[in-house]
Amino acid sequence: MNIFERKIIIEELNPYKEWDTIIIGGGATGLGVALDSVTRGYKTLLLEQIDFAKGTSSRSTKLVHGGVRYLAQGDLGLVKEALYERGLLAANAAHLVKNQSFIIPNYKWWGGMFYTIGLKVYDYLAGGLSLGKSVHIGKSETLERAKTLKRNKLKGGVVYHDGQFDDSRLAVNLAQTCIERGATVINHFPVTQLLKDNLGVVCGVVGKDLETNREYRLHAKVVVNATGVFTDQILKMDDQTAKNMVRPSQGIHLVVDSTFLPGEDAIMIPKTDDGRVLFLVPWHNRVLIGTTDTVLNDHSLEPVALEEEINFIINTANNYLAKKVSRKDILSVFAGLRPLAAPKDGSEKTKEISRSHKIIVSKSNLVTITGGKWTTYRKMAQDTIDKIIRMGILPKRKCITHNIEIHGSTEDKFEDDHLTIYGSDRKAILKLVEECPELGEKIHPNLEFIKAEVVWAVRYEMARTVEDILARRVRILFLDALASMEIAPMVAKILATEMDMDLLWQEKQVLDFKAMANKYVLKEILNPTF
Repeated sequence: MNIFERKIIIEELNPYKEWDTIIIGGGATGLGVALDSVTRGYKTLLLEQIDFAKGTSSRSTKLVHGGVRYLAQGDLGLVKEALYERGLLAANAAHLVKNQSFIIPNYKWWGGMFYTIGLKVYDYLAGGLSLGKSVHIGKSETLERAKTLKRNKLKGGVVYHDGQFDDSRLAVNLAQTCIERGATVINHFPVTQLLKDNLGVVCGVVGKDLETNREYRLHAKVVVNATGVFTDQILKMDDQTAKNMVRPSQGIHLVVDSTFLPGEDAIMIPKTDDGRVLFLVPWHNRVLIGTTDTVLNDHSLEPVALEEEINFIINTANNYLAKKVSRKDILSVFAGLRPLAAPKDGSEKTKEISRSHKIIVSKSNLVTITGGKWTTYRKMAQDTIDKIIRMGILPKRKCITHNIEIHGSTEDKFEDDHLTIYGSDRKAILKLVEECPELGEKIHPNLEFIKAEVVWAVRYEMARTVEDILARRVRILFLDALASMEIAPMVAKILATEMDMDLLWQEKQVLDFKAMANKYVLKEILNPTF
């Protein structure tokens, strides 16, 4: 029996069953709450409206970090907590989290001393979970390690260490871990209504299977709202007069090829024109550049990068690079929305909007968790379940997620094989190729990914659409948007074969994907045939 098969998962939705915990939202926070809940022995159900990490949780800077920026702001408590969680995540998802060295280039005479001292504090706060000591390096070593940096006025650099990972791959592996531990986790299953008892207490949800259009009334002792930028929509399901609790802040990233940052080091620019930091990070043999911080008044499932954000990142990067980035070099541009807790004074400055997480309990006992970041997802989940226990809704049981290995975790690394990101599943994917050599073929001549990964994503990673695969299982949409559009028909065909879908379904999948993928390509390099 394949426990990841949708038909088997859906069969768990018995209308007469009472769940202990129902979680709405399948991003980092919701999946974390589901794992914490099920490993404490509670009957756990998670419902995700589209796909795991469809929103914010697949659009990060791919860092597992304490937050150097928060250190500069003096928020030592937040930094220390995140550094501790970084260490746990590096141990529990060893196949996905790696030690990444960062160089801060110094163009001022005082820069080396200033950043070295600050990062020694960062090292100290990490304690025994440090990933490596920060050190000052001279100009020649800085240029040897970061060959594309601008030489003029360069004084040297400071090297420090942080974690780097693949965000949506971690989300998929968390969903798998939840299911292996006994939770029921379903994507493409939006919640359309909250159920309440005679006293007005939330006692369940109405959810809809988008593949069959069947609705389910599902009962629970507690419902957790972990929907990120969609938090306020669920709060208004509970109370139409509820005030907005979340203010979306948009961050965008540009992806270019590895020639813009050859070598193994990332670069961190400590102070941009808007007071943020800018990262250039090696990721899947490309380079990720970001991010911005633009407060928005609304949100969507597919936010779009603003022209001023694109120009800002290109201009800022080019202030430090000898090899200049132009628009034609950008392989993909993607935007994500941070679900920041809305400031009480209506401030527009995102630096005044808290990055720490908040747990809100409505009069109806609906529990909402918002804020935070990927690095601290486990602690956010622990705090949420602990709060529910203190409310007297669930019996007291100890959190055990500190030491739970996430699906796929292994210390084995195959540096020249991109399949290493699958961890312990790598062998099973290679076995698919052994059984059917055609699955060893590349899905695009210029990319490293193979057909077996598409089959694996459908059978064992709950992918249901072309977008699920190309955006969040095999990250091609984020790495090369035009290439993803070229291979969409082939991926749809494999998907249709696996799911027993007809040609009409295939064609719609391709059309839907290309319409969405267009947003990841800068307009002047769009191929009109798409």
